[in-house]
Order: sequence, then C-alpha cells, then structure tokens
Amino acid sequence: MPISFYQARQQILDTVPTLAIETVPLLDAAGRAIAEDIVASQSLPAFNNSAMDGYAVHVEDCIPGTVLPVVGYLPAGETASSPVKLGTVVRVMTGAPIPAGADAVIPFEDCKEEEDQITILRLVKKGDHIRWAGEDIRPGDQIISAGTLLRPAEISLLASLRLATVSVRRRARVAILATGDELQEMDEPHFSGGIVNSNSPSLAAAVREIGATPITLGIARDNLPDLREKIKQGLQADVLVTSAGVSAGDRDLVREVLEEFGMREIFWKIKIKPGHPTAFGMHDNTPVFSLPGNPVSTLLTFEEFVRPALLKMMGHHSVLRTLYRATLSEPLKKKPGRLQILRVALQINQDGELIVSSAGDQNTGILRTLVNAQGIALLAAERDFFAAGEKIDVHLFGASTVLGY
Repeated sequence: MPISFYQARQQILDTVPTLAIETVPLLDAAGRAIAEDIVASQSLPAFNNSAMDGYAVHVEDCIPGTVLPVVGYLPAGETASSPVKLGTVVRVMTGAPIPAGADAVIPFEDCKEEEDQITILRLVKKGDHIRWAGEDIRPGDQIISAGTLLRPAEISLLASLRLATVSVRRRARVAILATGDELQEMDEPHFSGGIVNSNSPSLAAAVREIGATPITLGIARDNLPDLREKIKQGLQADVLVTSAGVSAGDRDLVREVLEEFGMREIFWKIKIKPGHPTAFGMHDNTPVFSLPGNPVSTLLTFEEFVRPALLKMMGHHSVLRTLYRATLSEPLKKKPGRLQILRVALQINQDGELIVSSAGDQNTGILRTLVNAQGIALLAAERDFFAAGEKIDVHLFGASTVLGY
C-alpha cells in the first residue's frame, strides 16, 4: 500500500545509518557537518586591541580642545614597551595591543594632528574603540555543536582558535544508476526514439551540491544481466540511487533485481504527485532509493527524500529545508488523495510579504518549470482547492535562488 509523504520521509530518516567520523584539515571540512562539540580553550580576542586607526588615550585627558603630545607609535603585531602616561597619547593602528594605562582609542577623524601633538575635537568615553580580551569567546565556551554545517564563518572561528584539524562525518559515496533501453549518453549518436540520459548528471550535481561524492554507473539496459551487473557495483557504495524501472511496466525490473540481491524493501509507492512509484529499501547497511525516471520527478523526489537522508548520514543536525508561510497570489486546484509537490515562483511585495504562485506548467514533462522555480510548495493530500490569499508552506531550493537575488 502506498504511504504518505510524511510517513515516507520519517521512515527514511529513521532507517539510514550515520557514517563514520574522520579527522581532516580545517579547509577540507568546509561545507561538512562537524562531528564533535567545540569548546574554546582560549579567549577571543586574545588581548585588548584597537578597533580603529587612532590614538590610545586616558579618557580623563580628553576634553574637547585639549592639546596632547604624541609620544609613541604602535602598529599591529607589536607590543608597547611602556604604559601610556597621563597627559600623553600613543598612535595605534587597528589590531594593535592597547598599551597599559590607556582606556580608550580616539579615531584619527575625531582629533586634529599637527606635528607631534593632537587636539581633541570630541568627547571620548571609556572603552571607546577597544576590543576587549574575551569579549567574543571565553575559555570553556561551547562555540559549535556537533552536527553544525561548517560555513565560512565557522571556519574563521575555528581558525582563530588555532584548530588546524577537525572531526567530521565522512562524505557519502552515492552510486547513481539510470535505467532504460531508450536512454543514451550525451556524446552518443542519436537513435530513433532515443532519450538523453539527463538524470545521471542532474543527480550527480545534486549529490555534489550537498558535499557528498557521486559515482555515476552509466545506463543499465532493461534486461536482468545488465541490471544485475550494475546494481551489484552500486551496492558497494554508501548509497545507491536508481532512476526508472520501478513502476508497474513489464520491463520495470529494478525491484526484481534488488530483491534477488536481498534488499529489504521499506516501502514502494508514496501518495504524492509527482513521484508516486518511489521506492526505498536497505541492502545490509546501504540505503537504496529507486526514483521515477521522468527527470522532473527524479529531481523532486531526490530533493524531498534523498537529500535529507544524505545530510543525516553525513552528520547534519538540520536536514530539512526551512518552511516559510507564503500568500497565494492565485487560486490552485488539484486532485485530492495525493500530496502535490508544486514548483513555485516567489517574490516579496511592497509590504514585505512573501507571495507565491505556480512557476508554470506542472506537467512532469516540463523541465523548464523546475528551472524557473525558486522553491516548492507541499499541497496537502486531502485538499482539492486553495484560494488566492490563502497561506501555504513553501521551502526554497537554496540561498542563491532567494527571491531573485
């Protein structure tokens, strides 16, 4: 019996294993999930330093109109040899340690310099333009939790703490297999009735986008010997993803071969449109996803089912895209009984409200609609009509597609 969208996704996430931990150089960890909590062993900043190019001063000296002598110069990377005495200032550059005695920095633009003295032009408050030691991070602070995606900001923080290596979950090795006698590769001569295999490169791109490693196995023809050979190869990877060959046709042999190899089928068919014949199972510790062959259905079912599974396997604690409430700009109709995965266009109106509409023809043969979409709306299975002005849940494909930016 077909199961619901949410049952299918939960069963997948409850079943897939988590990959092993490995230690890698910090730069190689970018885009991956850290596998350990990081606790700071030192302060950031490590010492009091200047946030501006200017002068280290005693606040009590800084009455507008006061003239003070410049008695020293301190660039970043050097340390003051003596304290700043009352009635004097030291020229400091951004990042330079604050000399003992000083309790503020006055920027160049807030004073007037003539020869070796300055005239104070504005009031100065204690602590102005000083980055205090430990104001960002203190020893013992937990700064990153296991499962966090390491973006450039996290890499910067880890580098600042001198962590040259970090523990991360291993990248998933994902075998990708297209099936069908009608398929041909891009560089092969066209034959009558032939269809270019676009699923393998699109799935490989989707796998690579989330930091996993694609392994393309080419095309398996609709015969048992070829399917057996290529599926056997695919089962050596961490995950096997096939496209086509799992509906009810006479030559849809993928499920038959997977059963021969001992795969335990978790489910076959989901109450969704598109993507109804999607199947999922386990061969020993290897998840197997059998996706529909239509390129639109293939990518949409990857997005909603395979992507979260791969992220979980690679240790991410956030595996689902954020849902946003958006207002429909037009009425939508659908047949009840299946959740519809609707490709949508998004924009923000003058009131800052997120507005959603269909991205175009929702026929699964129309790939351009997927290209033009910024995200997906999940239309409830039991509903058949959604009115203009109604709020629905949508998720974006990625940061680069956010509302045209």
